[in-house]
Amino acid sequence: MGEAISDRQVVAVLRPFVRACGPMVDALRDADPFGLQARGRREDALEGVEPKLKDKLLDGITSVKVPGTAAWAEMSNLQRTDWWVNRVGRFTALITAIPGLGGALADRLPVQDALGSASQGVLLCAIAGEYGVTDVGARVRLIAWVLFERDIDPVIAAGKHAGHDKAAEDDEAAKLTEELDEAKKKHGKITLKAAAGTLWRLGRGLLGIVEELEKRPRGRLLHRALGKLPVVGMAGDYLGERSGLKRVWKRAHEWFTEHPDSEVTSRT
Repeated sequence: MGEAISDRQVVAVLRPFVRACGPMVDALRDADPFGLQARGRREDALEGVEPKLKDKLLDGITSVKVPGTAAWAEMSNLQRTDWWVNRVGRFTALITAIPGLGGALADRLPVQDALGSASQGVLLCAIAGEYGVTDVGARVRLIAWVLFERDIDPVIAAGKHAGHDKAAEDDEAAKLTEELDEAKKKHGKITLKAAAGTLWRLGRGLLGIVEELEKRPRGRLLHRALGKLPVVGMAGDYLGERSGLKRVWKRAHEWFTEHPDSEVTSRT
């Protein structure tokens, strides 16, 4: 049996991970990725349209409950969290389930746990944002507690302990977001391909603490049994990841309740 992984090792991996999650999550939440706010403001784009129809179109655009719309701004943090888990979670769960095509063979490799942990970590960062938790150290503590059942010391999570390599953290965070940066330069926004590629990078970045990844919330025994079968294993893994995300949210809610000092901003 190998030497136990220390909290400092976990933090060394999670800090660049959390920093890399920020650009992808924030782009979806704040940058009006679907252009809906802009369309709602550009009434000139509907010039010539009959006034009543024009009003209906504008109301329809701004009432869609996605980041960047007026309807989103009026949602509670619980409603936004539900959106992240059930809408974006489907995308991350699908990417995570792809190795399941190999059935039991894929289960012998750390790919599934790496991608699954990355998906869960990204969504935890998104949920944290809805609760007003933006500090990197606080998000590191959240992920460590929810996924790995670790209660990290705030000083260590903040990277203020002796021996923390800030330069290495900066370098790793930059590498993890290379595809996102390239997509922004080329297309002016984050593409689906860049998001999927970044999720794979984030998963690989967690392999430094591979033993911890086995602790993450998973699906039920039925999902795991299906996941061991070739081809249909992907369906089992997908359902398992979706179930795991619900458990992640349940544990995250417990963490927010037990840590009211984490700059949580509640919305009613």
